[in-house]
Amino acid sequence: MFWKPLLLSALATSALAAEPAGIDWVKARQHWSFVPPKVQALPKVKDHSWPRSRVDYFILAQMEKHNLAPTREAEARVLLRRVFFDLTGLPPTAEETRAFLADVRPGAYERLVDDLIGRRAFGERMASMWLNLARYAEDQAHQVGNNTSLNLPNAWRYRDWVVAAFNADLRYDAFIEKQLAVDLIEPQNKADLPALGFLGLGHKLYARSRLDVQAEEWAEQVDTVSQTFLGLTVACARCHDHKFDPVSTRDYYAMAGVFASVKKVSLRPDGKDEDEKTNAEKMDPGTLHIVRDESPHDLPIYLRGDVEAPAEIAPRGWLQVLSKNEPVKFHQGSGRAELAKLIASAENPLTARVMVNRVWDMLFGHPLARTTSNFGAMGDKPTHPALLDDLALRFMKDGWLVKRLIRELVLSSTYRQGSMGSAANAQIDEANEHLWRMNRKRLPIEPLRDAILATSGALNLEGGRSLDLNAAEHHKRTLYSQVSRKELNKTLMLFDYPDANVHAARRSESTTPTQKLFVMNSPFIIAQAKKLAQRLQQHAGDEAERIRFAYELLFTREPLPEEFELSRSFLQQHAEAGLSTWEQFAQALLATNEMSYVD
Repeated sequence: MFWKPLLLSALATSALAAEPAGIDWVKARQHWSFVPPKVQALPKVKDHSWPRSRVDYFILAQMEKHNLAPTREAEARVLLRRVFFDLTGLPPTAEETRAFLADVRPGAYERLVDDLIGRRAFGERMASMWLNLARYAEDQAHQVGNNTSLNLPNAWRYRDWVVAAFNADLRYDAFIEKQLAVDLIEPQNKADLPALGFLGLGHKLYARSRLDVQAEEWAEQVDTVSQTFLGLTVACARCHDHKFDPVSTRDYYAMAGVFASVKKVSLRPDGKDEDEKTNAEKMDPGTLHIVRDESPHDLPIYLRGDVEAPAEIAPRGWLQVLSKNEPVKFHQGSGRAELAKLIASAENPLTARVMVNRVWDMLFGHPLARTTSNFGAMGDKPTHPALLDDLALRFMKDGWLVKRLIRELVLSSTYRQGSMGSAANAQIDEANEHLWRMNRKRLPIEPLRDAILATSGALNLEGGRSLDLNAAEHHKRTLYSQVSRKELNKTLMLFDYPDANVHAARRSESTTPTQKLFVMNSPFIIAQAKKLAQRLQQHAGDEAERIRFAYELLFTREPLPEEFELSRSFLQQHAEAGLSTWEQFAQALLATNEMSYVD
């Protein structure tokens, strides 16, 4: 078959000659997301009594432009429950509710926010968002028999590092650099080696010695890195220039070459690599799943993504659209450190915008730019571009501090609005694109399950090694559950936890009968209903006090008169077989929509 290389070479030359004229880079850099964010003047507004922060001026200016009026501030109890779930993923305790409502001194809400941001639970809340972007998982999608050698049993060490990084308010630019190249940027820093799990927890496929299999792994790394940090789908240029965005096939292979020069390893505490036929059960508990540089080299451009059709070499380097002229080339090892620093650079117009947009989405229920991981031509333009630029610039100027950004947003008048709003506003802007009210948010599975455990009194606040979500003894926060690529836990799947095989930009929200059936029939819910009932019955006072305590625990409010009477009437009935009336009462409250939503 001596003729095959000659034929492929001829095909490659022909294909390259037939390539279109290429990308107009000057025009491409005029797209809104590639234009560096600009300093924004504070918008003029008519109502100067409403804004508390710069954010509010941008929001109010858009409201007034569309003849909208802000919604009045949410009641203290509503705001308390909202900010607890948004910043910690947990509900306030009855004692915390009473303390907040009793604090009549100026600045009570500000003190509460500072307290919540300082809790360990804050990092756990942020990690729930981040791990979906990083396609966190503890195994692989494919497994042959009992061979678990490609699994990732100590992935939880990366998860715990993410929690600690958010709690320490690690600068976001450093947060990026450590996850991509801490071993190269800070060679003596052993404490942060778990950060390399961002890359080390990627897919490992069988027959990894084959070039076509390796190419699949490179593509997965390029896709995860580019979407997570840049909001770009660079991997779409693997087989041809990107159909919509200014990303060439050369750009793709320039970035893929970085990951082709990297090896995934399981590093034991003694500094040696774990043997790759070592099954997961036999792996040292201190082992880290990370990466290291190995034989740095450039890749050829594989025509149409076919590894048997190599064309010209694409030097490892940076995306041309984000370079000033010709693309920056990488020369230091694999190029991971150079790539990390360019992604985390204040000169990069994408990175700060993408992160600010994700944080906004987390707090307000809708991002400023709806396609959070696609800032390209097919993505949605931001509804408030000047606000996004203002936040991105100040995020960088103020030290890339996520806690500072979040504090400003939750202290704003925009965030403090009620969720009901007015019919007049709804007629103008039913979708609430101009944020004239707060969006009602549905709780994802983690805070929902955590809230159930918290109210029943069973919540265990320990972190560490993952547990099977179905295990009866698993009372830790849901974050500390096993996540599988091979077979995602059915409860996680039922409540819209994303597929851990791929980067998940946002979570979908489904409403199905099986979700309510879970609340009615699952052993977990029934067990927690029994614990909650026991807690209510042990509460000091009479039946009326216990009913009020139940509503305070679950909903951070007093029961309405009709709710109170209905509860008393129900509790006086004869219990059916199985659960006592108090246990049925507890389960009914856990099953309410109010338990699953935050106003």
